[in-house]
Amino acid sequence: QVQLVESGGGLVQAGGSLRLSCAASGRRTFSTYAMGWFRQAPGKEREFVAAFGWNGFSTGYAASVKGRFTISRDNAKNTVYLQMNSLKPEDTAVYYCAADAGYNTLVTGGPHYWGQGTQVTVSS
Repeated sequence: QVQLVESGGGLVQAGGSLRLSCAASGRRTFSTYAMGWFRQAPGKEREFVAAFGWNGFSTGYAASVKGRFTISRDNAKNTVYLQMNSLKPEDTAVYYCAADAGYNTLVTGGPHYWGQGTQVTVSS
């Protein structure tokens, strides 16, 4: 079992930056999980944003955020981050942290574990 708790959401103007954090806890070693971020805007389906494999070699981003968002992880702190720069109003959504033993499973939207979500609102 893994518990994920997100923080760092808020209201920001277009062009601004935010950094989301996701603290993980549980019985399995954090470093063995692939970690990622998804988001869900009002009236839309949840979509993949970014992921980081447990081995550090697999990293992926949605085309809509590539070049603006950066995912990173600190295994010593059991935390994964999402640095979001050059934010746009269309980035407004609830952002969810996710974890799975398999990177491909996580990226395709079927991770085992989810956080409760944190709201990000970008004003124009």
